[in-house]
Amino acid sequence: MEVFILEGVTELWVLIKHLFLGLIQGFTEPIPISSSGHLVILQELFGIEIEGLSFEILVNFGSLIAVLIIYWKDILRLTKNSLSYVITKKSDEKDDFEFVLYLIIATIPTGVLGLLFEDYISKELSTVSVVGITLLITGAALWIIRNLRGRKNDGDLKVKDAIIVGLAQSVALIPGISRSGATIVAAMLVGMKIETALRFSFLLYIPVSLGITIMSIGDITLFSIPYILAFAASILATYFSLKWFMNIMARGNLKYFAFYCFIVGILVIIFL
Repeated sequence: MEVFILEGVTELWVLIKHLFLGLIQGFTEPIPISSSGHLVILQELFGIEIEGLSFEILVNFGSLIAVLIIYWKDILRLTKNSLSYVITKKSDEKDDFEFVLYLIIATIPTGVLGLLFEDYISKELSTVSVVGITLLITGAALWIIRNLRGRKNDGDLKVKDAIIVGLAQSVALIPGISRSGATIVAAMLVGMKIETALRFSFLLYIPVSLGITIMSIGDITLFSIPYILAFAASILATYFSLKWFMNIMARGNLKYFAFYCFIVGILVIIFL
């Protein structure tokens, strides 16, 4: 009887742990506070182990689905107009074609640097001390752009803008450097409007996340109730978190995320 109860408690804890991690990953993925950094901190604080690459890929794929749901109209329009432009060369479809082209260009640095330095980053930089420092860097970057209001719309982007944002996304391979934060900071520094910066940042997330998922599809464990629970939690948390973040960006309240990164970064450095 005692063994049965113990096994039940253990199974319940496994479900709660996966649900918790899925919610944290989903909630922190879209907002500029670093989802990877928070997972490192949680492991240190609570001794929670993340069961290898399979879990991380699955919850990130959940975030990807939420982003696809929110931006499906933009994705459909960009795909349709880009393909049409290749065939017809209509001038009113050129901006969408170039926007897709710039997304592809911006993806390249992350793919190349990720392949070259993935092992080093996972072994040497995925520590709580590094996360404390990089959260301070993220906070400083957000503070710098807190009052910026760019002028560039989708059709005003250039190749150099895409390269700069792509390089910024590459820096976010380091835990504690927020991917959304890095790309939005870079986008606004090159002069993009808030709406354009948001759209470029989160559409840029799609090929990177999709590429990682496809390359690692054999590692994903789908037929596990805890994993499915975390996957669903990640989708829901990312969806509502991204919607919330879009409203905050529209009101220009990025400074609060900077404050949060400063506070957490300092606490991590002092106590962990």
